[in-house]
Amino acid sequence: MNAGDEFGPSSWLEVTQERIDQFADATGDHQWIHVDPEKAAQGPFATTIAHGFLTLSLLVKFIDEVRPSSGEFRMGINYGVNRVRFPAPVPVGSKLRAHFKVLEVTDVEGGIQVVTEGTVEREGGEKPVCVAEMVSRHYR
Repeated sequence: MNAGDEFGPSSWLEVTQERIDQFADATGDHQWIHVDPEKAAQGPFATTIAHGFLTLSLLVKFIDEVRPSSGEFRMGINYGVNRVRFPAPVPVGSKLRAHFKVLEVTDVEGGIQVVTEGTVEREGGEKPVCVAEMVSRHYR
């Protein structure tokens, strides 16, 4: 893995109300804009929308699908996130996929640290729905 490497796009994933409700249950975030279709129909997006942090968490699924594996590392961990932005909402029923670009690779004890920019797009959307600099460590 080298700085400048790009991979993706991932396959499309539909964001269902069931997935949104499960995320709300897991996090305790039951704001009406996410979980109340009747009230949300009267809101600014005319439907429920996914939590921004749900969209962020999907980056793990997407990157695991498309990141090349060299077999050199026995374990990888999420180390953190440098920057996260949610430029556009994710209405229920949206289809999402992601593209990735490696920004930085540095040596750490026992492996490497990788900063990867992940960009999640919504099918038919004009703006990305999430852009994040993900930091991971990969150990030999």
